[in-house]
Amino acid sequence: MVSVPGIPHLRAVRALEKAGFRIVRQSKHVFMTNGEKVITIPRMNPVNAHTMGGIIKDAGLTVESFQKLL
Repeated sequence: MVSVPGIPHLRAVRALEKAGFRIVRQSKHVFMTNGEKVITIPRMNPVNAHTMGGIIKDAGLTVESFQKLL
C-alpha cells in the first residue's frame, strides 16, 4: 500500500473535490462520491499516512496526482 505524509482531513477533502468528488454526508467521517466510487475520510488531524494511502488508492488516484491537487 502506498503512503503519503499525514495531512489534515479538510485539506484531503479539498484535494478530492478538485479531483471531481463531492461530499454526500458528514458525521464522524466525511463521505464523498464521484458518481462511481464512494470514499470515506475520517475526521482526524492529521489523517495518518497509511490511511491516507488507502483513501488515495480507493479514489483511483496515484500519490503523485493527489499531491498535485493539494
